[in-house]
Amino acid sequence: MKIKSAVFTSSAPDLNFCPESELPEFAFIGRSNVGKSSLINMLAERKELAKVSATPGKTKLINFFLINDSWSLVDLPGYGYAKVAKKDRADFNQSVALYLEQRPNLAFIFVLIDSRLPPQAIDLDFIQWIGERGLPFGLIFTKTDKLSAAKVQANRDLFLENIAGLVETPPPLFNSSSVSKDGKSVILNFIGRALSGQE
Repeated sequence: MKIKSAVFTSSAPDLNFCPESELPEFAFIGRSNVGKSSLINMLAERKELAKVSATPGKTKLINFFLINDSWSLVDLPGYGYAKVAKKDRADFNQSVALYLEQRPNLAFIFVLIDSRLPPQAIDLDFIQWIGERGLPFGLIFTKTDKLSAAKVQANRDLFLENIAGLVETPPPLFNSSSVSKDGKSVILNFIGRALSGQE
């Protein structure tokens, strides 16, 4: 699938203010500074569709982008922005939690993971939260240009080992780099197949 048009449509502080829509929504979320905005801009081939900032946690609202007039890309706030006690990590962001749990047209969640790091507790906590709710999701390992292919694969394998007991079935996995454009066609083709009912 190729993105021919990508337009910002609205921002919402919580579920009650999300735009009414029947279009399928594909949400992107990850801990702060994982490269989410850069990934979104790469997929859409727009340099400033999503705002890239050196300050972690810049995204604080639920942002909606209309893609090809047929589906919405949803940019969710990072779950590492607020400093919370470990016991509260599952309550990463109440407004985001309600969106993920109750948005009827949410089709899929892409969880972004920094490929350079060993499994982080905050990522594992979030994946466990998703798994407990049976939400459809996949993992995008970002910044793969920073490592060798062998190291990326080793980190992916280790991450899968760590979530084996947290989810019933292994999620789809994707590599990505906003620098080398790695993963762009694979992620977009996955969305295209999901839209046509093949995923």
